Amino acid sequence: MEFLQSTEFLTLAMFLFTCGFLIAGFPVAFTLSGAALAFALFSITLDHFDFSILTAFPQRIFTVMTNEVLVAVPLFVFMGVTLERSKVAEELLDNMGRMFGALRGGLGYSVFIVGALLAASTGIVGATVVTMGLLSLPTMIRRGYDKQLACGSIAASGTLGQIIPPSIVLVLLGDQLAVAYQEAQYKMGNFAPDTVSVNDLFAGALFPGLILVGMYMLYQVLITFIRPGAAPAIPKEELGIDENLFKRTLQSLIAPVVLIVAVLGSILGGLASPTEAAAVGAVGAMMLAGHRLHASGGMPILLGGASMIGLLVLTWMVDLRMQRDEIEVFEWFAISAAIVLSLGLLWGIWVSLHGLIVEKVENGNSILAEVSRATMEISSMVFVILVGASLFSLVFRGLGGDVLIEDFLHSLPGGTIAAFLVVMAVMFFLGFFLDFLEIIFIVVPIVSPILLQMEVAPDVPMSPVWLGVMMAVNLQTSFLTPPFGFALFYLRGVAPDEITTMDIYKGVMPFVGIQLMSLVLFWHFTGISTWLPEVLFGK
Repeated sequence: MEFLQSTEFLTLAMFLFTCGFLIAGFPVAFTLSGAALAFALFSITLDHFDFSILTAFPQRIFTVMTNEVLVAVPLFVFMGVTLERSKVAEELLDNMGRMFGALRGGLGYSVFIVGALLAASTGIVGATVVTMGLLSLPTMIRRGYDKQLACGSIAASGTLGQIIPPSIVLVLLGDQLAVAYQEAQYKMGNFAPDTVSVNDLFAGALFPGLILVGMYMLYQVLITFIRPGAAPAIPKEELGIDENLFKRTLQSLIAPVVLIVAVLGSILGGLASPTEAAAVGAVGAMMLAGHRLHASGGMPILLGGASMIGLLVLTWMVDLRMQRDEIEVFEWFAISAAIVLSLGLLWGIWVSLHGLIVEKVENGNSILAEVSRATMEISSMVFVILVGASLFSLVFRGLGGDVLIEDFLHSLPGGTIAAFLVVMAVMFFLGFFLDFLEIIFIVVPIVSPILLQMEVAPDVPMSPVWLGVMMAVNLQTSFLTPPFGFALFYLRGVAPDEITTMDIYKGVMPFVGIQLMSLVLFWHFTGISTWLPEVLFGK
């Protein structure tokens, strides 16, 4: 009876109680905050919790709402939804399918390539899986592709938005790791710690994301050799190939690639923070959608796009700040050019907005209204969950849960390796039942400060960038793991009637295996994750 009233039992019970209600389908944010508040009040009656701890909750909410890094979330969401609603992916996927269709497994290759491009330009798993499920899956089945291979390819390529930057997952994970790394440094006695930012995590995740795409495509190549009938080539006469195909493909490819380079290049080049780059991406996506949907506004929008690129180049080459004592003549010319380019950009934005307002969808609303509504819904969900998770984390720590987990991980035989494997296994298991948001906001703040105090080798501390990439790949796997992987639900919702749920489950299992193999690869070769951040940012 005494154990049932101990803080250890209360901590464990709160965690299990919360997971149980989440699995049962209760709203995430209210489950997190409700369970935390209920256990806090109950623990106060047992004199195991100090009520004054709850007074820190308003400050936590204020910190979340004033965090400039998190402003990138609605901007990236807006960027992704805009590209999805403007049918840019449809055009790209259709042209890619025609180019690669004559090869065995060609439709699969096009799915992976387009999935990687959409991941780098949208970062929204649901939109990518649904788009490619609607467009590619019926075509692949009609062309004789193995059902399981087709389902697995589409679901896996859709989850690339988790790991390929710019990704909402990396933004949220980077924000949590920044706080965890600072906390770990303080506990180790370093009161002037280095910082880790979302930029570092973006740079660290770039090569692992591209390697995952390569591993997916190698698997497709292997299947075409072992079982040629699983991914047959399409006769050229049925593909509708003409002399303009390459030109159309190039045209559909240029705009998304330029947008990706502008957003990711400005971050990795140190020109912009993730929030500023997300704003560039949102404006670029808006102009790209406006150009595609509003043909009469083509020239002003192209001028606006060129102006935005010109501004990025000028920012990179010249100091455009006007609040300085000394400004050289050349810099005045550059500042004047920047003002002219800004006017061109504003013209392109105005014409794009007009096109998105004029263009209507099936329900009669404008595309801009639908994009704004979807952006608001997704962003609100993320931030409400974040607020609920803040209260959960506060109560969990108030009950001594962080100390309990720290003692457990330090007591494991095998040291750092055992602790890391246990944490990754728990995250993988929770991925069967919980969304990545719950895992990021509940698990990461608790275990990351503990892991970041450990050494992977004598006098070699664990890299926060490497830890973040490993967690991101693990979270990506959670989208594919049956029975509750979200990518599976998205695909099930748009799959043709002849596709069974078991086809989807069996189809993703090889890709789950590839994900686990990639984790082993990144474990043994940490430089894959840490080399680029060290070169770009010295970390």
